[in-house]
Amino acid sequence: MKMLAARTALAPVAWGTTYVTVTELLPDGRPLLVAALRVLPASVVLLLVAARTGWWRPVGGEWLRTGALALCNFGLFFPLLSVAVYRLPGGVAAAAGGLQPLLVALLAWPVARQRPALRTVGVGVVAVVGVGLVVLRPGAGFDGVGVAAAAGANVAFALGVVLTKRFPAPSHRVASTGWQLLLAAGLLVPLALGVEGRPPSLVATNVAGFAYLSLAGTAVAFLLWFDGIGRLPVAAPPLLGLAAPLTGATLGWVVLGQSLSASQLVGFALALSAIAYGAVLAARPAAVDDPVVLLEEVGPAGRVAPLLDRLPVGRHLASRARPSAVASAGCP
Repeated sequence: MKMLAARTALAPVAWGTTYVTVTELLPDGRPLLVAALRVLPASVVLLLVAARTGWWRPVGGEWLRTGALALCNFGLFFPLLSVAVYRLPGGVAAAAGGLQPLLVALLAWPVARQRPALRTVGVGVVAVVGVGLVVLRPGAGFDGVGVAAAAGANVAFALGVVLTKRFPAPSHRVASTGWQLLLAAGLLVPLALGVEGRPPSLVATNVAGFAYLSLAGTAVAFLLWFDGIGRLPVAAPPLLGLAAPLTGATLGWVVLGQSLSASQLVGFALALSAIAYGAVLAARPAAVDDPVVLLEEVGPAGRVAPLLDRLPVGRHLASRARPSAVASAGCP
């Protein structure tokens, strides 16, 4: 589990490079183009890779689930994030990412019927404070549209985390991710052309930036992320995701020459503590007396009932357990 947590954390580290990549390498003022060219090449590459190991595509109800995930993880998240990056200082845009642990905990309650633990909420508050201290500087601008876009992006992403954990794990992770990206591309490419017009002529640095953002920052990063969501406790990935704003702040210090104050160093310590808690949570074995863990983490249906029988309310829970909840275990 420790290695799984470490691999999962590589995804937000890659995402933390987005602000520097967009502002330094990509064309100015084209957020929808950035979103579209993140998903389209990544989808083609992943589907080609998947085709070499056995063709897979959604069937029946899987199309609806794949479409919902595509909308949350890419179709809404990427364009809103791009708008926020273009309209806000990097610190302000990144600060919204500190809300992820709280948003996931709160959305898991109505969507997945998981009441957030008080400790999880407390760690989420610490994360918000820590990231805020790191990335918010005096005089940072607050563009209304940018702030709304950043908030919407993080709500969409948090909902994607909850739904990815909630839905049955796909039998082919690479192909499933590729289909999500392709469905999102089907939305974003015509939207970018309709709103922003034809793409500008791209220079070598633009091509390099798009290639990095699409392949490393999207295709590889989301494969690692989805694998972690499927196999780690639901509260762990958002805490590991705090590596994104911390990476962005570090790159701002190293690459862009931005200074770090004493309050930012305190914020680093708080945010790193939240990440460490997420890593510990990821490595912790599932408690056998936790009905939520039993319903969500145990795989084959035949193993659920015997374990539930050990609980005082076991028979009641077993009678309410739907096949989709059992199938969403996401066994390795």
